[in-house]
Amino acid sequence: MRYLPKSDSERQQMLAACGLQSLEDLVAHLPPEVLQQQALELPDGMSEFEIVDYFRQRGDRMANGYASFLGGGVYRHYRPVLADVVVQRGEFLTSYTPYQAEISQGTLVTIFEFQSMICQLTGMDVANASMYDGSTAVPEAALMAARVNKRSGILVARSVHPEYREVLTTTVRNQDLPVTEVAYDPRTGQIDLADLEAKLNDTISAVIVQSPNFFGVIENVKAAADLAHAHGALLIFTFTEAVSLGLLQPPAGADIVAGELQSFAISPCYGGPFAGVIATRMEHIRQLPGRIVGQTTDASGKRAFCLTLSTREQHIRREKATSNICTNQALIALMATVFMAVYGKVGLRELAHQNLSKAHYLADGLSRRFQAPFFNEFVLDCAAMGLTAEGLNQSLLDRKIIGGIPLGRFYPELEGSLLLCATEMNRREEMDVLRGALQAEPVLSSVNGTA
Repeated sequence: MRYLPKSDSERQQMLAACGLQSLEDLVAHLPPEVLQQQALELPDGMSEFEIVDYFRQRGDRMANGYASFLGGGVYRHYRPVLADVVVQRGEFLTSYTPYQAEISQGTLVTIFEFQSMICQLTGMDVANASMYDGSTAVPEAALMAARVNKRSGILVARSVHPEYREVLTTTVRNQDLPVTEVAYDPRTGQIDLADLEAKLNDTISAVIVQSPNFFGVIENVKAAADLAHAHGALLIFTFTEAVSLGLLQPPAGADIVAGELQSFAISPCYGGPFAGVIATRMEHIRQLPGRIVGQTTDASGKRAFCLTLSTREQHIRREKATSNICTNQALIALMATVFMAVYGKVGLRELAHQNLSKAHYLADGLSRRFQAPFFNEFVLDCAAMGLTAEGLNQSLLDRKIIGGIPLGRFYPELEGSLLLCATEMNRREEMDVLRGALQAEPVLSSVNGTA
């Protein structure tokens, strides 16, 4: 027990009130083999100074000062200071679910603005108050599509993030929604439209396509949507790199958009927490999971906000609910909202251009696995250059550079390929060192200069 009375008399009084003679009587009903017979071997406590110093030392052993070209669904972008200033305010940091609109106007306003900006980014009519992350938003979108058209089959492009596909399969395993993967074109890395058309039939509820996909390749979303609609299926568009929405056109023909907003001022933070999003067309609003904040007027006729739609099982009968999702990730979504407000339309477009240009500078002259348009990620064909993905990464680590993701772990047929990403955080000097490692005369210069 962590709390003990200050004196023996106090301890005896508490035991007597419980009808016990000793502390051991509290666990007398348990078998001896499950009891801890000796004191725990715990070190002495540390002062605040010692704890801070300990973690600083651990941090120095990590990748502090290293350049990184990792992507694959989690991206290193600049985080405006204002994001932390806002989210650390007590009224946001400690707020709870805005059940009572009369005392939750501030939180409701931020969620309403979040929804509005997501609709502008995606070209959809309505967005919910955020999801856990992109990986859970995708299966929620699949379940939503099945409710809309009362069909059971799901087609998902194999170029969709492999971990998203895993979560999708796990989620719908007992929902009578069989999942079938659609191949990608080995030349371009884009979805194989012929394979998609061959697998479409009147049982398919939705087709899931990601763009830019896991290979960084930009998909022909409209062509996939046209095929899906021709067979009565919905098109679910998903994304992992939200910055791309600042440059690419909204997904033409998409019925549901499900994605990840980690790039918008949300730290990689060892993989979470992040903020997912679902947006859709107005005719499907009743099937959206979670809830929606809407604008109204109060008793005095002034502008006010409230929960307009709540389809969670906490709010309505379970059999009528669209999802059992328990949170709207309001604090994390607020970070993304601040990011979008700080950058604005022009700023986000400029940021997207920076990502595009830096990735293309990095890729220039290198052996790419897929010959198709890409945003800020591309697949390097290490095998064609006489290298292994793991060997190249180790060589880069010696130069204080974290390389890319070896794709063999997800796609056996792409063994020897490396997924590289460049964002606005990567300096030209760092990219030159990486490019030099792939050439006959490696660049050994310092990477500590400026862009």
